[in-house]
Amino acid sequence: MGALTHASLVEFLLEEAYEVAETIEEGHPDAELRGELGDVLLQVVLHARLAQERGAFTFDDVARGLAAKMVRRNPHVFRPDGSLQDSFPATVAEIEHKWDAVKRAEKPERRDPFEGIPRALPALARAQKSLDRAARAGLGLPPGAPVPESEEELGTLLLAVVRSARDNGMDAERALRAAVRRYQNDPADQNDPAPS
Repeated sequence: MGALTHASLVEFLLEEAYEVAETIEEGHPDAELRGELGDVLLQVVLHARLAQERGAFTFDDVARGLAAKMVRRNPHVFRPDGSLQDSFPATVAEIEHKWDAVKRAEKPERRDPFEGIPRALPALARAQKSLDRAARAGLGLPPGAPVPESEEELGTLLLAVVRSARDNGMDAERALRAAVRRYQNDPADQNDPAPS
């Protein structure tokens, strides 16, 4: 095996994260979830150790940075000293509004609501995150289509679309990535207004 690098470990970090998601979605026992979360944490430890060997930062720096970020970005939950607030917002919308306001204050140079969405996300996840961000920013959304009543039926429909694309020599993942890119480049060119 070659030398460990951040780049060589990326595939393992992603694999472990997907294993956590699978464990949760399939309702595996808590002991299995605990083990899978440990595997993700090991990846974090390995990356921090590589950075420490370069003199960049340590695992403790990562943990302290996370704690400070959570306090800073969640003033609806934490006081500046890190203690819990006496009361919390009543709705998810209030929490999102406060979160967005803090992020805008941290990075006022950011004008693009899609900035920070990882390009490496699978196309469906990137599409969902892009539409969520666009709706919160009040941008137009692409036209919708009728959907089934349940997520199970939706999954079956999506699988059928992918199968039809495959049968016609198309790559559904690549097609959706391109559609998301076009949308992100010109969300104002969409027909449906953002939901209020």
